[in-house]
Amino acid sequence: MSQVSPSFSSSVIQSIDDLRGPAGKLEAVLNGGRPDAPFAALVCHPHPLGGGTMHNKVVYHAMKVFSGFGLPVLRFNFRGVGLSEGVHDYGPGELDDARAALDWLDTNLGLPILLAGFSFGSYIGMRAACDDARVKGIVGLGVPNLAEGRSYTYEFLEHCTQPKLFISGTEDQYGPRDKVEPMLLRAAEPKKIVWIEGAEHFFQGTPNFPGPKLSLMQEAMRQWLSETFGLTPSV
Repeated sequence: MSQVSPSFSSSVIQSIDDLRGPAGKLEAVLNGGRPDAPFAALVCHPHPLGGGTMHNKVVYHAMKVFSGFGLPVLRFNFRGVGLSEGVHDYGPGELDDARAALDWLDTNLGLPILLAGFSFGSYIGMRAACDDARVKGIVGLGVPNLAEGRSYTYEFLEHCTQPKLFISGTEDQYGPRDKVEPMLLRAAEPKKIVWIEGAEHFFQGTPNFPGPKLSLMQEAMRQWLSETFGLTPSV
C-alpha cells in the first residue's frame, strides 16, 4: 500500500495551491497524517448560498475524527466560495469540484480514500464517491431532504456498494426523519444509519434537548470507522 508523501506527513495544516477544478483554482487545506496512514480523507462542506465553507463547524469536527486516526484530511471550498475561482453552479459544477479533490488526493497521496460530507456536501460528496472505486467508505452527515426550496433525492444510493454511514439528528429541520430514513433504507448494503437524539441539522440541541450534539456525531463516526476499517486512534 502506498504511503503518504513525506511532504504531507506532518500534523501541520498546509495550504494547497495546486487543486484545480473545471472552473479554476479551488482553495484547500490539508491536515497532515501519519507517514503510515492507511487512508486519506476528504470532507465536503454545506451549501454555499447558506454560508457553507470548509471552515464550517460540522466539517471541522468531522475532519478532527479522521485526523484522530492519523489520516491526512483534505478540505476545500467549492467554486465561488472564499478564494475558490468560479461561481456557484447549483450542483453539477460542485460535483466536478468534488471529483477534482478526489483526483488531487489520489495523485498526491496515492491512498484509498474515505469521504464525509455535511448537508449539501453530503449529497455532492456521496454522488462523487459512489461511482469511484478509489473511495472505500462514505459518511453522510445531516443528509438533507428539503432545504431553502432545494430538494434532494438519493436513488443513486441504491447502487452504491461502498460501506456507508449516515448520521442525522432526530430534530433535523432540513432532513426530517420520516422523509429521510425511507430513502436511506433503500441504499445498498453495507450501511449504518445513526439518529442523534435531540439534534437539529447542525448537530446543536433544541429546547427539549439542550446542548451541542457534535461530540455524539463524532463518537458515531469513530465507532463506525473502527468497526468497519479496523482503525485505531493515533497515540
